[in-house]
Amino acid sequence: MAGADRPTPLWDIARLFLKLGTTAFGGPAAHIAMLQHEVVERRAWITQAEFLDHLGASNLIPGPTSTELVIHIGRKRGGWPGLLVAGTCFILPAALMVGILAWAYVRYGSLPAVSGLLYGVKPVVIAIILQALWKLGRTAVKSLWLAVVGVLALGLSTFGVSPLLVLIAGGILALASVLHRSRAKAALLLPLNLPPLAPAAATFASAGLWPIFLIFVKIGAMVFGSGYVLLVFLRADLVERHPWLTQQQLLDAVAVGQITPGPVFTTATFLGYLLHGTSGAIAATVGIFLPGFVFVAISAPLIPKIRQSRIAGAALDGINVASLALMAVVTWQLARSALVDWTTVALLLGSAALLFRFPRLNSAWLIGGAGLAGALRYALW
Repeated sequence: MAGADRPTPLWDIARLFLKLGTTAFGGPAAHIAMLQHEVVERRAWITQAEFLDHLGASNLIPGPTSTELVIHIGRKRGGWPGLLVAGTCFILPAALMVGILAWAYVRYGSLPAVSGLLYGVKPVVIAIILQALWKLGRTAVKSLWLAVVGVLALGLSTFGVSPLLVLIAGGILALASVLHRSRAKAALLLPLNLPPLAPAAATFASAGLWPIFLIFVKIGAMVFGSGYVLLVFLRADLVERHPWLTQQQLLDAVAVGQITPGPVFTTATFLGYLLHGTSGAIAATVGIFLPGFVFVAISAPLIPKIRQSRIAGAALDGINVASLALMAVVTWQLARSALVDWTTVALLLGSAALLFRFPRLNSAWLIGGAGLAGALRYALW
């Protein structure tokens, strides 16, 4: 791999992740797919196998998986400065966009309409994820047993098992094969206890910066899984334990995190702005992402050692396959909401054909073009 052993200039790292932070719509699965396309296919910064190992490691620590994967890649290509530059540049565009939307929300009491943009972008995002799943799967599924592990993980995820438990089960099953054990029973699967929903009184409360920062640090250090799991933690702290926000404000904040590019965790930027203006937005954003930087800094040096161990490496293989199964389930869920008519189906098929025919095609152009087409459709019809 040409240039893979030489450090990547920090400016190149910054430029890539600023671009991804501005164009990576669709949530973690889409982010991972776009990352694979950019750093493995187009730039050859790391190998497919290294990408999968970093993805598996990111899935095993709390926090936003795709952002932590970005931080891992930044460290791999630019050392400790690269770690900081990659993560910051990926987070910053989305945080700025969410901050502007929060300002508009407070000023006008509603969110700007983005239906047309998302109408066009979502099918292209599905095509990008499908391309990544195909290529990563060819590397991850190294044996018939790993294929079986992937199917089992797919089944567990389909039936609503916690993503963390699916990953653990995948690692155990892969490890069992290496150790020649025939008894690998998953008695670990515990349901997630969700707090009961209850209406909250409408309020715009002002909270102190230090409490805001500490609450979001705690959430960033505890949340595994999707944005829906994030919603549970946010509701428990900001609506129930500290009645600072209403449930509707919380749901609006999560919606903004979903419709903007970059990490879904920038929901914190919106909530921080509601609680304490611009300084609150900064405190909440730094707080929720800080644990991810720390966890990656601690775990990244361990990945090569894990891969060198036969037993630990086998477990990582199972975790990698389970990670792809989780991506596949999320892709199916996204497709059900994205493919609403023949136009969106055509956008999906056309984008997929271009991506599979031209692997080095810059997906940002597809996303931009589809978003423009969707916005024009809504404006003209």
